[in-house]
Amino acid sequence: MTGPAGRGLLTGKVVVVTAAAGAGIGSAVARRCLDEGARVVLGDSHERRLGETRDKLSDLHPGRVWAIPCDVTDEAGVGRLIGGAVSRYGRIDVLVNNAGLGGNRPVPQMSDEEWHRVLDVTLTGTFRCTRAALRQMIAQGGGGAVVNNASVLGWRAQAGQAHYAAAKAGVMAFTRCTALDVAGHGIRVNAVAPSLAAHPYLSRVISETELTELAGREAFGRAAQPWEVATVIAFLASDYASYLTGEVISVSSQHA
Repeated sequence: MTGPAGRGLLTGKVVVVTAAAGAGIGSAVARRCLDEGARVVLGDSHERRLGETRDKLSDLHPGRVWAIPCDVTDEAGVGRLIGGAVSRYGRIDVLVNNAGLGGNRPVPQMSDEEWHRVLDVTLTGTFRCTRAALRQMIAQGGGGAVVNNASVLGWRAQAGQAHYAAAKAGVMAFTRCTALDVAGHGIRVNAVAPSLAAHPYLSRVISETELTELAGREAFGRAAQPWEVATVIAFLASDYASYLTGEVISVSSQHA
């Protein structure tokens, strides 16, 4: 199942999605936004997967998909993503910050490099992209939406995840504060907090035994499918969420 049919929630809007290549939440968000009528700009640091995702989505939605390589740790690259989206489609209405980096390392064994890398991609990358998009939205005259991908680990503890949890808690706080900074411009800033979303690369950082155990904690006894998170993101990006800002929506039963 890939989710319900689109209902035109984002018709006419231009949506930028980071970390949009591959088989995870980012590409699911891109597909959902396209199904809802948006024009979508894909950003990702993995150029081969980005090209494959662009081609696949372009076949389904001709003329409404563009892709720009982007490493969210590089300010110039972020500028090219936002600037390229504007050059292609004339404006930006929605930014979805999906880029994040995890790992599994207890604090006593964690290096400075590991800590900084996770924080740079997951938290500072969200800041860089949001700042660039907000400047553009304000220059356009205001209005628009930012949706950040946080995690239930921003609320609850899990061994080996101190760097990732700290970054995601930071994304939550960043979301709440930024929402107040730009409310006067009619721009909304919200976040989703998934628990466990099915992804073919999860097993690289979490053992199959632990994945099974984590899935068993969920109310439905399974991991979420990426499209199930993407539908919530599309709602937050849409005018149906016009009076909702500074919120973190738990796409899970694992709030704490």
